[in-house]
Amino acid sequence: MKCRKCPALVTNRNKIVFGAGNIRAQLVFVGEAPGRDEDLQGIPFVGRAGQLLTKIIEAMGMTRREVFICNVLKCRPPQNRPPAPDEVIHCRPYLKEQLRLIAPKIIVALGNHACQALLSTDKGISQLRGSLQEYEGIPVMCTYHPAYLLRNPSEKRKVWEDMKKVIQLLNTPDV
Repeated sequence: MKCRKCPALVTNRNKIVFGAGNIRAQLVFVGEAPGRDEDLQGIPFVGRAGQLLTKIIEAMGMTRREVFICNVLKCRPPQNRPPAPDEVIHCRPYLKEQLRLIAPKIIVALGNHACQALLSTDKGISQLRGSLQEYEGIPVMCTYHPAYLLRNPSEKRKVWEDMKKVIQLLNTPDV
């Protein structure tokens, strides 16, 4: 992948962070964009938020190798700013193809930007969190981003409630 569609991202990035994990995963986590640590290593969710995501995955009875983790944007925005609308549009085909090829049973959208990009909505995470949505026939659970949980640890209980719904759905045949 040698995308050059977003000049601000191309000049800023060290590595393209395409995704990591099991390409046959039943569960895919989609975040917003790579951060500094991810940009340096080329692996999604390896910083503090990634460590918390790993703990969430393990609490669900899985490992990072069993799931697939990616972001809406594949390159780090300057100063970790939110994705610009045109950047989301440019990266959408890559995310769409990833999800088509993996064909997960469920997607967990982490945070506002991932939810809005996946669902093509302007609704915020506070409206979407905790309820199942749909992306091209695949159930989507919108929940808080691990970085948000690091700043607001009291919200972890809500994310765990969301993950229990995900576990239940994963254990339901023919969904």
